[in-house]
Amino acid sequence: MILRQWLLIGMGIACLLAYLFPNVAKTDGGIIRSEYTVLYGVIALIFLISGLSIPRQKLVKQFLNWRLHLLVQIISFLFIPALVLAVVHIILVADPAGHTDRAVLAGYILTACIPTTIASNVVMTRAAGRDDAAALVEVLIANVLGPFVTAVWTVTLMPQSPEIDTWRYGGGKLGSMYAHVFQQLGLSVLLPLFLGQIVRWTWPERTAWVIQKTRLPKLSSACMLLLIWTTFSSCFATGALQSLSVQSIIFVVFFNIVLYIALTVISFFSCQPPKMLHRYSWSQHLFKSLPPEETIAVCFCSPAKSTALGLPLLYAMWAPVDFYTKAKTSVPVLLYTTEQICVAQFMVQLFRRWHTRIIEGEDRQGHELDGINNAREDECQGQLSRISVERDRDSV
Repeated sequence: MILRQWLLIGMGIACLLAYLFPNVAKTDGGIIRSEYTVLYGVIALIFLISGLSIPRQKLVKQFLNWRLHLLVQIISFLFIPALVLAVVHIILVADPAGHTDRAVLAGYILTACIPTTIASNVVMTRAAGRDDAAALVEVLIANVLGPFVTAVWTVTLMPQSPEIDTWRYGGGKLGSMYAHVFQQLGLSVLLPLFLGQIVRWTWPERTAWVIQKTRLPKLSSACMLLLIWTTFSSCFATGALQSLSVQSIIFVVFFNIVLYIALTVISFFSCQPPKMLHRYSWSQHLFKSLPPEETIAVCFCSPAKSTALGLPLLYAMWAPVDFYTKAKTSVPVLLYTTEQICVAQFMVQLFRRWHTRIIEGEDRQGHELDGINNAREDECQGQLSRISVERDRDSV
């Protein structure tokens, strides 16, 4: 039973190591140079495995699935920023004394506007046993759109308040950020995915056999531990957590959990609308349910946010701002992206059970239909036999 929770146990160990030895895996000059070994190497390995595992037909099918794209990107880039902005305005009004650090509030605006994370949602969708091709396609689309959408959207949504002026007028330049983000997207996502697909196209049967025997997809889950270790190491190394008030830390930790769960529930019902909305013929097309496999992919992709874009954007947009303020602003990004992985582990189990119940229900209905059909066939055969007997009798 304990071994089944090896990933959660590993997350705890990774957080402890990050706290005790933050300089080992931090992303700016750490001992293992995790800005290259982890953020490039580990993520590239995850997407190489995805390229080897996913059939080309599934990728093409999901690239053409426009309804899936609209649903994920609208939730990620429109609904979440609107929801977080409303919460930030409420806090500004209800907390004039500033118990919740304003850098944290600005950090949440940034967090809400960044795209879905690059690796974890693909890994979680695969762990739930569902359509990781859908998750992978949404990752690519979101992270291509993200650099263009996020910077403008973040500055636009910053509240018109003197307390937030530092972040509304940061004065940073984004050129280096764009270069960094697209370089990472190309080298750690697109290139390994392309190479994996080439290998699969060239040797499809042998590749499938190797993946089945070696259980390579399990390695993707193990790679998540390195990402968590690096994220927390960076957080502790900057002193960002230690510099915040207790009220701010408590707010961030619990708000992240509530926000992620709420967004997952909203994503689920966006894909599986309640039956009451299907009463009318016009509403059946408007509120059409997605297949369960795609629903699970949406529930992992829509609420998730990425440090791969979030942190480079933060330091590029607000380059003139002092390092201490930027470190505090990064806390919502760092903690949300870490907590989402922890909470998603429980979601994996829930979605796996939900999908199993659906499959069992379909099998049960299939058996019932088979029984009804068999009974009807027997009845028809009986009627034909009686008709045949009556005809023979009449002929006699």
